[in-house]
Amino acid sequence: MKEPFSLERGRVVESTQGRDKGKTFLVLEQCGKDLVLIADGMNHKLSNPKKKKTKHLRAKPVLVDWNTIRPEGGKVQDSDLRRALEQNGFAVERSLCKEG
Repeated sequence: MKEPFSLERGRVVESTQGRDKGKTFLVLEQCGKDLVLIADGMNHKLSNPKKKKTKHLRAKPVLVDWNTIRPEGGKVQDSDLRRALEQNGFAVERSLCKEG
C-alpha cells in the first residue's frame, strides 16, 4: 500500500516495527530509495539518528517546517525536536529518573 504522505524532511512518522514500535519521530533526511534518518531528540538524537526502512514507518499528516523549528536561528538541537513533536500533539514520554 502506498503511503498517502511523502517522507520528506520534517514529516512526523510513527514506527510500526522494531523495539521503537508506536513511537513518533521526525524525518531528518532521505538515505536512498527505501531508507530515512529519523530522530526524536530523546532516545535517537541528532548526533546519532536512527536509520529506518520506509516500509516500517507510517507517515502522519503533520509536516514541521524545518525553518520554524529554531526561529531565533542557529543550529537545531534535540530540545527543538522534542518541542516540535510536543507542539503538534506527539508528546514524548520522559522519565524523571535516569535509567541505567
